[in-house]
Amino acid sequence: MELAHSLLLNEDALAQITEAKRPVFIFEWLRFLDKVLVAANKVDVKEKQKKLVEQLTGLISSAPGPPTRKLLAKNLATLYSIGDTFTVFQTLDKCNDIIKSKDDTPAYLPTKLAAVACVGAFYEKMGRMLGSSFPDTINNLLKALKNAESQGRGEILLSLQKVLGGLGGAAASCHRDIYKNARSLLTDRSMAVRCAAAKCLLELQNEAVFMWTTELENVATLCFKALEGSNYGVRVAVSKLLGSVMATALMPKQAAVMRQNVKRATLEEVLELMATGFLRGGSGFLKSGGEMLKGGASVSREVRVGVTQAYVVFVTTLGGQWLERNFAVFLSHVLELASHPRATQTHVEAVYSRRCVSFVLRASLGGLLGEKAQIAAGREICQAIAKQMRAVVNDSSGESKVGSADVSASQHVMVCALQELGSLVQSLSATASPLIQEPSIGLLETVTSVLLHPSMAARLAAAWCLRCVAVALPYQLTPLLERCAERINSLKSSPEAVSGYSFAMAALLGGVHQCPLGIPHSKGKMVVSIAEDLLRTAAQNSRLSLQRTQAGWLLLGALMTLGPSLVRYHLPKMLLLWRNVFPRSQKELEAEKARGDSFTWQVTLEGRAGALCAMRSFVAHCPELLTEDVIRRLMTPIECAMTMMSVPSMIKVHGAHLKASAAMVRLRLYDILALLPPKTYEGSFNALLRELVAEFTLTDNSANTTTSLLRSLCHYDDSVLMGSWLQETDHKSIEDQVKGASGSGALEHDPSSIYLRIPVGEAIPGPLPLGVSVIDASVALFGVVFPHVSFKHRLQMLDHFAECIKQAKGVRQQAVQLNIFTAVLSALKVRSQSSLGPEEVRKSALALVMGALDNPNPILRCAAGEALGRMAQVVGEATFIARMAQHSFDKLKSARDVVSRTGHSLALGCLHRYVGGIGSGQHLKTSVSILLALAQDGTSHEVQTWALHSLALIVDSSGPMYRGYVEPTLSLVLTLLLTVPPSHTEVHQCLGRCLGALITTVGPELQGNSATISTIRSSCLVGCAIMQDHSDSLVQAAAISCLQQLHMFAPRHVNLSSLVPCLCEHLCSSHLLLRRAAVACLRQLAQREAAEVCEYATSLARKAGDSKDGTAINLNITETGLEGVLFGMLDRETDRKLCSDIHDTLGHMLSSLAVEKLSHWLKLCKDVLAATTDSEKKDEMDDDSMFTALGDDDKSKPSVAPRWATRVFAADCLCRIIMLCENADKTHFDLASARDLLVLHLSDLIRMAFMAATDHSHQLRMAGLQALEDIIKKFASVPEPEFPGHVILEQYQANVGAALRPAFSPDTPSDITAKACQVCSTWIGSGVVSDLSDLRRVHNLLVSSLDKVQAGKSSSSQLYSESATTMEKLAVLKAWAEVRGASLLLPTSGFVSVLLLITLVQPELPSLSRLWLAALRDYALLTLPAEFASQLPPDGGAFYTPETIDSARLHYRSSWAPILHAVTLWLSHTGFGMNDGTEEPPRNTRSPSPAPSPAPSPAPIAAKDPEELAKDRLHLLFGVSIEFLCFPRPEEPIEHVMSCLQALCTLLDSPSARTHIGEDQLLGVELLNVLHRLLLTRDPPALQLQVAAVVQETIRAAQDHLQHLRASTEQDCEAGEKDTPPALGEGGDTGELLPGKSLVFAAMELLVFILVRHLPQLNARVADSPSHPAHKPQRLPDDSARLVAATVAVLAELPSLCSPAGSMTILPTILFLITGVLRETAMKTPDNTVPLPASAALQGIKTIIMSPLSRVEKTHKQWTGLVRSSLASVLEYSQPGRVPNMDEVSMLTAVTLFLLSASAEVVGVTSLQKGCMDLFRNALNSGDPWVQARCYQLLLSVFQHSSRALSTPYIHALAPPVVEKLKAVERNRPTSAAELQAVKEGVKVLENLVAMGLEQNRVQLLALLVPTLVSYLLDENAFASAPPASKGLHEFALQDLMRIGPLYPAAFKTVIGAAPELKSRLETAIRANQASSKAKALARPTQPTVQATPTIKLKTSFF
Repeated sequence: MELAHSLLLNEDALAQITEAKRPVFIFEWLRFLDKVLVAANKVDVKEKQKKLVEQLTGLISSAPGPPTRKLLAKNLATLYSIGDTFTVFQTLDKCNDIIKSKDDTPAYLPTKLAAVACVGAFYEKMGRMLGSSFPDTINNLLKALKNAESQGRGEILLSLQKVLGGLGGAAASCHRDIYKNARSLLTDRSMAVRCAAAKCLLELQNEAVFMWTTELENVATLCFKALEGSNYGVRVAVSKLLGSVMATALMPKQAAVMRQNVKRATLEEVLELMATGFLRGGSGFLKSGGEMLKGGASVSREVRVGVTQAYVVFVTTLGGQWLERNFAVFLSHVLELASHPRATQTHVEAVYSRRCVSFVLRASLGGLLGEKAQIAAGREICQAIAKQMRAVVNDSSGESKVGSADVSASQHVMVCALQELGSLVQSLSATASPLIQEPSIGLLETVTSVLLHPSMAARLAAAWCLRCVAVALPYQLTPLLERCAERINSLKSSPEAVSGYSFAMAALLGGVHQCPLGIPHSKGKMVVSIAEDLLRTAAQNSRLSLQRTQAGWLLLGALMTLGPSLVRYHLPKMLLLWRNVFPRSQKELEAEKARGDSFTWQVTLEGRAGALCAMRSFVAHCPELLTEDVIRRLMTPIECAMTMMSVPSMIKVHGAHLKASAAMVRLRLYDILALLPPKTYEGSFNALLRELVAEFTLTDNSANTTTSLLRSLCHYDDSVLMGSWLQETDHKSIEDQVKGASGSGALEHDPSSIYLRIPVGEAIPGPLPLGVSVIDASVALFGVVFPHVSFKHRLQMLDHFAECIKQAKGVRQQAVQLNIFTAVLSALKVRSQSSLGPEEVRKSALALVMGALDNPNPILRCAAGEALGRMAQVVGEATFIARMAQHSFDKLKSARDVVSRTGHSLALGCLHRYVGGIGSGQHLKTSVSILLALAQDGTSHEVQTWALHSLALIVDSSGPMYRGYVEPTLSLVLTLLLTVPPSHTEVHQCLGRCLGALITTVGPELQGNSATISTIRSSCLVGCAIMQDHSDSLVQAAAISCLQQLHMFAPRHVNLSSLVPCLCEHLCSSHLLLRRAAVACLRQLAQREAAEVCEYATSLARKAGDSKDGTAINLNITETGLEGVLFGMLDRETDRKLCSDIHDTLGHMLSSLAVEKLSHWLKLCKDVLAATTDSEKKDEMDDDSMFTALGDDDKSKPSVAPRWATRVFAADCLCRIIMLCENADKTHFDLASARDLLVLHLSDLIRMAFMAATDHSHQLRMAGLQALEDIIKKFASVPEPEFPGHVILEQYQANVGAALRPAFSPDTPSDITAKACQVCSTWIGSGVVSDLSDLRRVHNLLVSSLDKVQAGKSSSSQLYSESATTMEKLAVLKAWAEVRGASLLLPTSGFVSVLLLITLVQPELPSLSRLWLAALRDYALLTLPAEFASQLPPDGGAFYTPETIDSARLHYRSSWAPILHAVTLWLSHTGFGMNDGTEEPPRNTRSPSPAPSPAPSPAPIAAKDPEELAKDRLHLLFGVSIEFLCFPRPEEPIEHVMSCLQALCTLLDSPSARTHIGEDQLLGVELLNVLHRLLLTRDPPALQLQVAAVVQETIRAAQDHLQHLRASTEQDCEAGEKDTPPALGEGGDTGELLPGKSLVFAAMELLVFILVRHLPQLNARVADSPSHPAHKPQRLPDDSARLVAATVAVLAELPSLCSPAGSMTILPTILFLITGVLRETAMKTPDNTVPLPASAALQGIKTIIMSPLSRVEKTHKQWTGLVRSSLASVLEYSQPGRVPNMDEVSMLTAVTLFLLSASAEVVGVTSLQKGCMDLFRNALNSGDPWVQARCYQLLLSVFQHSSRALSTPYIHALAPPVVEKLKAVERNRPTSAAELQAVKEGVKVLENLVAMGLEQNRVQLLALLVPTLVSYLLDENAFASAPPASKGLHEFALQDLMRIGPLYPAAFKTVIGAAPELKSRLETAIRANQASSKAKALARPTQPTVQATPTIKLKTSFF
């Protein structure tokens, strides 16, 4: 392939490759040329132009395929437009000669077509440069058109379209000719030609004025004719032509009008013309005479659907503003279509016409108008409804009875108008409130009035519209229900009222599940009572019986949708009602048959159908209530219904009008049985199956009704064969009708659908007509039952089916066969793991299926293939599969007819699909070779399509086994892509499927570089390129998904620079599947390469802006880039999948780009959020510019401001941006560093959040409040650099207050108020505002809502369910609790704010505390496991009602933690509420307590003993905490866990709680075990520290309790009551600690876990294991260090909880751990501080050794051993070199602690003594002065020990080295402060030794000290030049000597006297000192020199 990449065609290379590969080589060269010509240097091109032209024109005559000729033409035209144009006319003549040629052979055709394509391309590119030659060319083309075959006709028309486009108005002379020729081809038999003709005429109407003036009617008639028998493609093309022509006729293009004086058509004329097509079709006006007399057949559906699409094109072309201005006219015209007798000849036609009208309204209103204009349109629709209603009501009340024709006409208008109104309100959601609230519109009154319309369809539509209103504006739901209930009661005697209002109530109940806030529970009871009343009174008045019966059951069915929590209360009553509708016994049933007339039977049947329908609703919506008992009781009426299923005798007697009612009973019965487990009715299988089979084999049914389920049971991938991809277009809702019954759904077919959930993807429920529904239900139920039947019965049924098919003839046979097939298929799909049955059952089934593989109906063939595959899967035996495969192989080898070849090729594909690669591996080779052969059969495109589709299935299912066939398959795919005419789009679609499957098969290998892989890869890319260039949208979509696959496996080889622009263009495609494919591909690209994708999209927009003719690309990419386009799409698109992909794509882009391009993304969100719906804004460009295309003229569609759903998404994006910035870089929140940071956009952020939070739309308000909360949390602590001491958010107080205020207005929904409370507490607690009056603004909002909470349950007007009230109240309490909790967490610097918060909360505390406690009590009860449900209070709790218990749990779950913390703070603050509420200043009046709650109201509290009360509260708090900590759900926020732990800490601070936990040891044990478990699952350090704090508090509580006990025991002993007190503390006398009962054991477990987790080396097993490398101790992080220190501190306290024997059990472990911690953490630090854990360990050692245990007789021996071992361990660790970087000082300290705290006999053992002395000696000789200094200090404490037995050996051993050290200082004076300090400390030791010595030894001791000190003195000269440390030493020595002298005068004299040189040195020093003192004194004469004299006197008195 690389050889093809050259400017000139490499002819040598071409000659060398095989014939088959040449077309690909040429195509690849042309592709390269296409890219390179545009970019190449003009000079180069001109040099080679001659040769290039030769090569290219040579290719024309080489019979190029369709894609090649297209590229060839394009390249030639480009070449001439870039290079010289000398030879262009020669080339043109050459082409014309080829076109004129008389050669008609098929072989010459491609050459002719290539020439035609070239001509078109020349004119398109160069237009008027070729001016003079165009008449000849056009005539030539038109001549050729006359006798061309279909491919030629299509190609010529396309060329003409291009010629017209290139020449514009210049070709006016030929316009008429072209028009005449193209006109006749609009009704060509080939659909592709019709499409081409429509496109050609569309181009023509741009310039040819006559088309939309004089010829307008003819064009219209022509289009109607073209639509007859059309396919989807033709409908789209023709409707575009028709719509555009009509729009141009109404508003001509300026240029054309200037040239000719034209008469404009009026709107009425244009609409009238289009209506003709809708109502009369292509018959036109002339022929109408005769046909009209005969009543004429109705319009063909294709025409009606085409015209419907044309209406939409017409309006879209004229634009939204035109629609706004002319909406009233347009609406009345469109509604008239629905009421015209020609549109409503039969019921089904009427339904179809209504669908079309609804489609036009939805597409125009929903798509083109902004929210404000939609509200205006809503007003118009209301007026239209009111007008119709007046007509009906007035006529009927007048004398002349209104004709039934008028009513039926009006009903269709009503349905269309009401459905559109409903859809409009629903799409507007809460933004529709002006429409509802404005009295002048009176929407609700108008709609409610239609509930009394005489026609059922209109009543149902009105009910549906009300449901839409309630879902959009949930606050209307309850009032509407109440209004309907009141009207149904007051108008009981009007049949219409009973029917209409019951419809409305049912619809409203069905909408509840879409309103998260629900409805009050009492409304359920109200509905039940109304329904009961209706059923009870049904028999009283025969005029009303039918309506009342239907209404009663309808309401009960709707009630079931409210779910089990409500239905549970009414179930017994329901079961009774159900039982009473049906006869009790067989006898009653027989008796019943004998009596009654046709009317009573109708009522009875309707009643039973209703009851069964309510049952079905019950089973579907309340599965939790279906216990075995309930099912048993349901089965009684159901079995009875089964017995009376077939009632033909009755229908014979009472007339055929009962047929419908009887069918309804059967439908309901089948529906409910399909939902119940088949086991429950297995006794009735035989009767049931007989009935089902009779139903769908049409035994008693003369109509040929077919089921609608077959398509859905076939595989989705087979849609290309069945054409069901039409379901995936924008026109789905109307295209359905062309296909058959499935489009005829309407509400009146089954009123119960008004309350059921709407199927996904439907806008309005459209149940099918009863006849179809019954068959559907029977087929579905057959599928469920068949697998449970015995083999014998299966065989009988299958044989019976074959018989039925044989008996039926013609159309009926098709119908029966379709139904049977669907049933068999559904049975095979449902089949649980049972096999199909023995050989004869299989044979019978196989015969049935094989027969259908040759059926002419393609859908049946599809179903047969599917059934065959499913059977192979069920049977799963290799021989069976082989037999089936062989049969198809044989058939395909011999058969020549299209039908059996297609059927059997699909059979092969399905076999592979369901058996998978391994099961069908041995047939792979044969299948592939046969299908490859069939795919090349150029004679039948149908065979090619089916064969390729099956091939794709095989490639997909074989996976890697297919690898060997990839190359031949790929080359076939390429060959076909290059040769199959583009008009056979199905073939191309299947080729796309094959290519995609092949890419997947090769998979990641595609990245490789071997020759074969490169070839495969380039073939795939060529294939994709061909398909991308195809004219059909589905083929383009296939190309995109292939490229997407390629990009997944080999991203480097997919060229984004060409792919992204192509995707961007497709975003504006009119074809849904193509838009979907483009967005799905963008989504994948954006995941990896978002930046590149956005870059290419923007460059594309630049190119479009630069190109001379803006027509090149129609794209709306502006400076907002691709992101802006995607945001714009969100407003237009309704397809779920597409919107979710757009959301994802934007999400990926946001994640990768938002942080770098912050301003851009914030502006994007801001533009979307700020875009108001005011039309005045249209004048300013700024907001709308992002949605209008570049360079569009003003009449183009005005942009629609972003709709609410898009704005909600933008608000969510805002929150994501804040989060991304936080994760990316914390400096985003720091104003000091100035880059494009988030903090610089703070005002925008606040403004966006404010706009969103104050919008109409509820969802947007929620999103806005969430954004506001995020902003407050993230920016609360950001300082304001210009005003130190202030934070940046302070300036936005007003905005925050204003955003929150509306959320607290009385009519705001609970969820918004709840969210706003959350934001309030965040704001108050953030500490941003420090001024009380400012805080009050927000605080008052919370106060007002607190008053609401205290009002209790009985709020008068309740709109939402009780759980909504629960949510709101709890949110308020939680907010208050968070404010109370926040006062602890604020930084201490803001002391003001802490006081502030406390002042704010204080006044409310008395009432708050009660409410908090009540909420906690509720929470505690709600968390009880299900088996304790009986203990729950029957009338609910303080804030929840028993009915809403399930939803209430969730609200409690989210708010209990802060409340718990606040309660504990309050309780510990008020001494556990002993003096409940007396400490706080009482408020003016105690507010009433919350409604009845388990806590009795305040009065009786006093009766309870305060002790008891405190205990209850304690149990509550501990219970809640422990229950939660036992198993916090993984999704619980860590804040909850922290709150809970903080609460426990606070709780254990209070004395009463400590007493309690001290007394109840098991509670303590449980708490510790739970905390241990918590540590295992959660590991943030803060949480572990908090756990350690709780443990510490628990241990302290136990210590307090133990001391209290000991004290009381001692008193008892003193009183002489007992001889010896029992050993108190854990472990008793034996020392045994019981796990599970022992607090100490539990604490040890937990503490050891923490230590080993942070210091794994402590675990002896780890340390000794060979796999564990010797470690170097490392410094612990701060958090860990704090945690370990806290743990050690608790450990050391544990022995005090034990008896002596018990402590001996735990001490070895504790000492081992503490000394271990010391070893691991005592490391040198640069500043000589002792690390936290080490100092805690030292403290622990001291605590333990000092404990009273050492004095206990019994354990003395053990104790001594333990202390000695510990000391030995410490000594061992402190051996030099044992542990690197060891802190000697800590070790010395530890040893000293042992020496000082333990008695001499314990530590006085020789070996230990020696070790200790060595340690001190090493320290004395340490090079580190700090170690020396500390060593001296510690030695001193040892020397001074009170026990001489201990200290003496140390003095003897260590005093001499000390003296030596100090003596040496004279020669080696200190040079630093540290060294000086060490010397000082050493001298201190000597001094103390002197003081300790006896009088007689004093002289000797002083003789050591004094000379040493004197030797430190310097003479005057030396002193002056000495360094500071040396001077310091001199001064210190002098001071010391002057102090010692007076202490021991005699001895001192002796010593001094003995050595004269000492004396002289001393005296000199003293004199010098005096002199300097004097000098200082002179320098400061003001200072009195008092203090100096006495010391001198003292000194001199010695001598």
